[in-house]
Formats: sequence, structure tokens, C-alpha cells
Amino acid sequence: MLARWGIRLGTSLVGIAAGLVLSWLALSGVHMSITALVEATLVFWGVHIIVSFMALRVLIRQPSVALAGLLAIASTIVSLIIVSLIVPGLSLHGMTTYVYATLLIWLTTALGDMVGRRMLRDRRDRRRD
Repeated sequence: MLARWGIRLGTSLVGIAAGLVLSWLALSGVHMSITALVEATLVFWGVHIIVSFMALRVLIRQPSVALAGLLAIASTIVSLIIVSLIVPGLSLHGMTTYVYATLLIWLTTALGDMVGRRMLRDRRDRRRD
């Protein structure tokens, strides 16, 4: 069970860090230091979990795939705004920067989640053999 949590945590953190790095490299409105990248990754992870949990528990009575995807994007932008306010050394300038950074981070975290699920499935299948 501990290994499962480690895989999920690791792929989640890598997905967030990759999204932040891609945003930093691709968007001229994103500025950050290496220290800010590490801090933003950890803070983003914690804030995103809290925001997602609150949104799922409070707002959704009957979940659907489309609503879950919309909430994932919404929680990503809320988390990004909070992280940009909290983490020194990270700044985003302009609404389009926030939108594109949100989409990049959302995409990389979704890919990280898919990789984590695949790793867990492969691990479970190896145990059965």
C-alpha cells in the first residue's frame, strides 16, 4: 500500500513540475527561479488536493466524467492563482498566461496520473503472475 501511495505521489509531483517547467519555457509571462519551481511544485500539490477535495465534496452530488474534467481544470487554475500569490520567485503576468499555464499544468498532471495508474496496473498484474 505504501508503494502505491509513493507511485501516485511521485507521478503527481513529476506531472506538476513538468507543467510548471513547460509553462516557464513556453510562456513569456511566466517567470520563476529554480527554488520557486521546487516550492511551487510542493505547494501546488497540497493546494490542488485541498481544492479538488472541497470541490468534489461540496459541489458534486452526481459526478460525471465531463464535470470531473471541468472541476480538474477549475481546481488547477485556482491552485495556480494561490501558488502564484504564496510562492516568492514565481510570477505570472496576464490572463492569457494564466489560461495557457493552467492548460499545460492540467495536461501534464493528467498524463502523470495516467502513467501512475499504468504503473500500478502493471505492478498488480506482475503480482498475479
